[in-house]
Amino acid sequence: KLPPPTEEQYATAQNNLKEIALAWHNFEAANGHLPSNVADKKGKLLLSWRVQILPYIEEEELYKQFKLDEPWDSENNKKLIDKMPKLYAPIRVKADAGLTYYQSTTGKQGLLKPGEKLGFANITDGTSNTFMVVEAAKPVVWSKPDDLVFDGKDFPALGGMFDGKFNAAFCDGSVRRFRKGLNSELLGKLVDPADGNAFDLEHALDDEK
Repeated sequence: KLPPPTEEQYATAQNNLKEIALAWHNFEAANGHLPSNVADKKGKLLLSWRVQILPYIEEEELYKQFKLDEPWDSENNKKLIDKMPKLYAPIRVKADAGLTYYQSTTGKQGLLKPGEKLGFANITDGTSNTFMVVEAAKPVVWSKPDDLVFDGKDFPALGGMFDGKFNAAFCDGSVRRFRKGLNSELLGKLVDPADGNAFDLEHALDDEK
């Protein structure tokens, strides 16, 4: 069993999410829309938003090695899985090379809409009320377009690095720490960018210091 998480580990995870959030903001400023999973002309998902923001996390050289019109597991792109940036690496827990816990949300009520170029203006619930990137319960290959699917029912589990507690980056760039065991309804309100439900965050936050 792992020892309890340290404040230093929480701080590292939060700083990682702040850097990822800043990259999303810089991407949106440069491109006029938020990052999303890269799809081909037929709508088949090829690469993750984690690849798309590489130039904004000082990983321009790695970005240039990807063939953006090929899927994550093509002969060329598969070789790059092991080159995952340290920013995406698991904290405290062990995982296979190339796996990350940092995921966004997709599905009917998630933030990422394949084929759509959304901006911050589309987040009508407010950027301070909407998850951008969270720590999922299970890791995924970082370059694979694999995120947490939310279709309005049960939300996928979170908190794989910290025993159920999790950090989340919001669309305004802030990062907050949540206690474990939040109910699906509450999480759903934080995920859906346009459900008309804003609520008081404070009772969901982890205030154990």
